[in-house]
Amino acid sequence: VAFHTCAHTEVCRCESLTAKQMANTMNAYLEDIRKALDKALCLQHYPSQVVERQSRPEIEFQTTKAVLLAPITIARTENERCFIERSINSVRVSIKVRQSDDIEKMLCRKFARFFMQRADNFIILRRKAIEGYDISFLITNTHLEELVKEKVIEFIISFMKDLDKQIKDLKIAMNTRLRAAVGVYMSQFGARS
Repeated sequence: VAFHTCAHTEVCRCESLTAKQMANTMNAYLEDIRKALDKALCLQHYPSQVVERQSRPEIEFQTTKAVLLAPITIARTENERCFIERSINSVRVSIKVRQSDDIEKMLCRKFARFFMQRADNFIILRRKAIEGYDISFLITNTHLEELVKEKVIEFIISFMKDLDKQIKDLKIAMNTRLRAAVGVYMSQFGARS
């Protein structure tokens, strides 16, 4: 049984999907995320109700419950989902990348660590993902004053596509190198007989 998202972001069960249908569910999944981000990124300046003369991301501190909106979870499968937490002046987007085996888990962990160590270069990337997710982004109203909203959404979508593709490509390359190494190692035993 496979999962995909509908346009209204509920998780649906579909019996055995073909490769073409899986590609379509990936496109539908990314399109649902794009639409949800477009709606969520209508941010405005909101001064802190706790600290005078400061504006801080309410989604991070959660001190004023009145400005927090209901979070959205968009899931393609049980292990691949996007969690969008919204407030009046900030949005936190957390991504869980599909990891079907230990190799993919290790590659995903290494990729996430690599990017989070360089979070300063990505502006909207958080240094630490929230619990249960691999990578998190924090977008505030000041980011949208400097950056174009559509470009930010496109960056997140392309980041998700590229991360998934890179993990798959690295897994294939790693398995190819492993097979070659095992072949050379085993040929040493065959030559001695």
